[in-house]
Amino acid sequence: MTARPTRLFALVLAAGALAVAGCAPSQSGTGSNAGSDSDSDTTATGDAAGGEEAAGSVKVGIIYSETGPLAAYGQQFKEGLEAGLDYATDGTGEVDGTQIELTYRDDAGNPDTAVAAAKDLIGQEYKIMGGTVVSGIAVAMAEQAEQNQVLYISGPAATDQTTGANEYTFRSGRQSLQDVATAAAFLPDEGDNKIVVLAQDNAFGQGNFAAVQAVLGADGDEVTSVLVPEDATEFTSFARQVIDAEPDLIFVAWAGASAGNMWQSLEQQSVFDVAPVVTGLGDSATFGAYGPVADKISFLNHYFPGATDNEANTALVEHVEAAGGTPDLFTNDGFVMGQMIVQAVGEGGGEDVNAMIEALEGWEFEGPKGTLTIREGDHALLQPMFTVQLNQDGEAWVPELLDTIPADQVAPPEASGR
Repeated sequence: MTARPTRLFALVLAAGALAVAGCAPSQSGTGSNAGSDSDSDTTATGDAAGGEEAAGSVKVGIIYSETGPLAAYGQQFKEGLEAGLDYATDGTGEVDGTQIELTYRDDAGNPDTAVAAAKDLIGQEYKIMGGTVVSGIAVAMAEQAEQNQVLYISGPAATDQTTGANEYTFRSGRQSLQDVATAAAFLPDEGDNKIVVLAQDNAFGQGNFAAVQAVLGADGDEVTSVLVPEDATEFTSFARQVIDAEPDLIFVAWAGASAGNMWQSLEQQSVFDVAPVVTGLGDSATFGAYGPVADKISFLNHYFPGATDNEANTALVEHVEAAGGTPDLFTNDGFVMGQMIVQAVGEGGGEDVNAMIEALEGWEFEGPKGTLTIREGDHALLQPMFTVQLNQDGEAWVPELLDTIPADQVAPPEASGR
């Protein structure tokens, strides 16, 4: 599948957001090496943790969802982070003799909890902060980074607001504009389409709606939304609102345990007979949640283990599986954060924040998805995106790569907030 050339640069931005919006059920597990007390769990990476004392150390605060609605995503992120650090340090956990020590804090999906944890760690003179799968938390963390002049690398959180937020904030995952742009592969050549965004009424859902408006709306399509309260458990009325809008295309941006009921309501109300439905492919635990509608959905995706075949992806898969985990949707975002931390410490020393920022700006490197570039002007992470279909294999559903959308074709417009 190919997107319309005149729209691809902008449109590919939108599809990725939806892809990562992946309808994953909430789980409360933790990743490998998680301590029994996440509020004080400190892990020295690599073999050096138990061997001779390194010449020095750098402490990195990782704030993520060990518990809460998106704990399953948090686990994937943490496993990927540890794999990425191991890969980028050749298994030593050190950069030029400096040990990287991770301190984990549980944000429980709550911005206030995350900010309190960040303030505590910053008060202990931590210069590097990372993490979160929650868009609202990423925005709050970016504010803390600027106020306290520390380096912050956001994880899987898709909100566009962290890109260009300030000079101290970077990201290791894709953003909603990249999600939306990928959807160009499923749009007709003509303009004047009516597009409805069905999303949860939170920072993630609102961000997706804004991205679709910015990308597709600017290209002449009419974009409206049906926003659903996060605590909703009955979706019939919202499905009817989608139908009444008479759309030509339906974008679904969803995350969390209510996904199965939402998809069932769309099927029961015959929404799939009205217009094509595009969404992000969630993590593997959600594949069964699509149920009988799986083959009716056009999927956008920013990562699954079979999407690429390169050294970094092989290392990701092998490390996570050896630790007893399963590589999944957000494992890549953690892995890339590990690579970014090592680059910042190796080139910037771990203490000089300005030097670490300079080390990351404009950096091009090979991640599990392929070639990634941190855009100097606004710290957007330029990366390829994917279109995917789900195929049934016995009782299981297996993702199949349809197309890889090059990074430059889904690069978001440069943010002007800095």
